[in-house]
Amino acid sequence: MLESFFHKKESDIVPILKKLSGYKTAILVSDGFEASELFEPKKALEEAGCEVHIISLSEGKIRSFCHNSWGKAISVDFSVHTADPREYDYLMLPGGALNSDHLRQDATAIAFMQNFIDRKRPIAAICHGVQPLIETHFLRGKTLTSWPSIRTDITNAGAIWIDKEVVSDHRLVTSRGPADLKAFNEVMLREFTAHKVHEAIPNIESYVATL
Repeated sequence: MLESFFHKKESDIVPILKKLSGYKTAILVSDGFEASELFEPKKALEEAGCEVHIISLSEGKIRSFCHNSWGKAISVDFSVHTADPREYDYLMLPGGALNSDHLRQDATAIAFMQNFIDRKRPIAAICHGVQPLIETHFLRGKTLTSWPSIRTDITNAGAIWIDKEVVSDHRLVTSRGPADLKAFNEVMLREFTAHKVHEAIPNIESYVATL
């Protein structure tokens, strides 16, 4: 059975291990998030078997913001000041201009994101969600997309901005906005699953070497 596993191409292995059960995603978000850009990726991750926690600047509830009014709320699982990023395999950053502005001004939130970068973990960010990553200097040299209004911010951070529904570049998945959510969720799950496969294969090979 193991022999047949190792004769498969990676594209054949991914469907076998596609479920993300046993893996955890942190959604780092604050007041003023874009509702669809949190709830739809969260649902996609949970349907793939991933455990998802909402991490924010404080405990309690946070609210979405759309068309100059506050909208749907969600309960926070852990404050970023007490959550341990090492407990999570993946990071997801929803959009919303107010949300992103709050996060990029919080040193603990920046350190939380930096931990995923240092551990070479996949990060998915949509719309304004990529903006706080500017503070980590992770975007330099990356090719990505975002909400068009922050294009100058992104290019000033040393990234290459392109107008495309979804872009994946070296563990970073980005999309422009709510209209791209279907593509964003598909690529996010693909990249998160691929990371799981790459983690699993060395362990299997190590086991086989002891037989």
